[in-house]
Amino acid sequence: MSGSIAQAFAHNFLGQSPRWYKATIVGFLILNALVLFTAGPVAAGWLLVIEFIFTLAMALKCYPLMPGGLLLIEALLLKMTTPQALYDELLHNFPVILLLMFMVAGIYFMKDLLLFLFSRLLLGVRSKAALALMFCFLSAFLSAFLDALTVTAVIISAAVGFYSVYHRVASGNDPRQDSEFSDDQHLPTLHHEDLNQFRAFLRSLLMHGAVGTALGGVCTLVGEPQNLLIGHEMGWHFGEFFQKVAPVSLPVLVAGLVTCVLLEKLRWFGYGTLLPDNVRAVLANYAAEDNAKRTPRQTAALLVQGAAALILMGCLAFHLAEVGLIGLMVIVLITAFTGITDEHRLGSAFKDAMPFTALLVVFFAVVAVIHDQQLFAPLIHWVLALPVDQQPGMLFIANGLLSAISDNVFVATIYITEVKQAFLAGHMSREHFETLAIAINTGTNLPSVATPNGQAAFLFLLTSAIAPLVRLSYGRMVWMAVPYTVVMGSLGWYAVSYWL
Repeated sequence: MSGSIAQAFAHNFLGQSPRWYKATIVGFLILNALVLFTAGPVAAGWLLVIEFIFTLAMALKCYPLMPGGLLLIEALLLKMTTPQALYDELLHNFPVILLLMFMVAGIYFMKDLLLFLFSRLLLGVRSKAALALMFCFLSAFLSAFLDALTVTAVIISAAVGFYSVYHRVASGNDPRQDSEFSDDQHLPTLHHEDLNQFRAFLRSLLMHGAVGTALGGVCTLVGEPQNLLIGHEMGWHFGEFFQKVAPVSLPVLVAGLVTCVLLEKLRWFGYGTLLPDNVRAVLANYAAEDNAKRTPRQTAALLVQGAAALILMGCLAFHLAEVGLIGLMVIVLITAFTGITDEHRLGSAFKDAMPFTALLVVFFAVVAVIHDQQLFAPLIHWVLALPVDQQPGMLFIANGLLSAISDNVFVATIYITEVKQAFLAGHMSREHFETLAIAINTGTNLPSVATPNGQAAFLFLLTSAIAPLVRLSYGRMVWMAVPYTVVMGSLGWYAVSYWL
């Protein structure tokens, strides 16, 4: 009996994760205590950071909240940080948490409008290069007003909608009725080749869209969660933030869009796959039937969603309230005027964003450990000891390298806090402080597209429902991001070093 209970505990621990992964996490928990008591809190702190990055890299084996949360609970028990320090971090970064709680949910209620627009785009543009460019540009434009996580949620919703329609039709099911579309068991063999090609087609669009969120997200205060953090520390409003980062962000945006077109034309790095004719026919028939069957109530709902989108962009542009509160306003407006009154439908809007919101709390627990143990102080001091004209470029590189293996919100929070402390201590002028803040912002946004760890939107995509459907693994994301990483990272560094 005791043996079966032990086996049950072992099986339940981290669920369906591989045994080697479970053993690795247990090993981490044991090793942390040993290192703390033998080598001290600084060594244990660095080990914890590396372990947490590992859980992010293995996001497809297990969502990072669970293993990362266990590591941070242990850190609290070992007094590497305190609950009060964690609470202070959360309080300081409450605008970001508020954004994730309400803005992504607000966009959920716009998904009919967004699916309508993206389907018109998908079916109306025959050239794959032009379609990819429009996806990338549209994602960049939307990310300048909506945060990148929000735009990624939009793209994911559209891709899941396209995929589910074709998969259900190919399996002989009604595309408007809920049915399983993640299993190919009932899919006729003759459709497998089209489905695999459709997966490659969607993968490339998803990656162009995700990179587009980074290209546009770096430009404005609300484009990325870390932008809001940096803008809050600097006291920059929406327009001022855009103006400050424009010498770096706008040239990189142009270069990124050119890269998008070249990748599709050259068919390098997994790009260039065309939409199969059979899939296009299925999606076109579905869209035509949808238009024919659209009721006046559904048309009215689309108009309400469009009006809410315009109000949203206006409120964000003039920063009339905290971003999360604007998202809550969007939820209220759309639900009130589209007949959504039951709690269950309202609750469904929050299920995509809340796991990542919880994970972000764990990020801030890691930041609390780093602050308490002063892990990054030597690196900051080394950068600030360099000649003034070298500091922005080196800070861009330091941020970029760390952001490529860790989350950019996590990295930006650390660096902007440390640099602000140096500014308050009188070690630099306000002008130089602003230059370093721009270097931190662009350094965490641009090279971080290298891996899913670096971009919150990339991690959101990797852990979303669409990733396994289109076979978008961690390694494949890294490979497809290589050309963008090289172009955006190198041009961003040059601009920070010589154009600011």
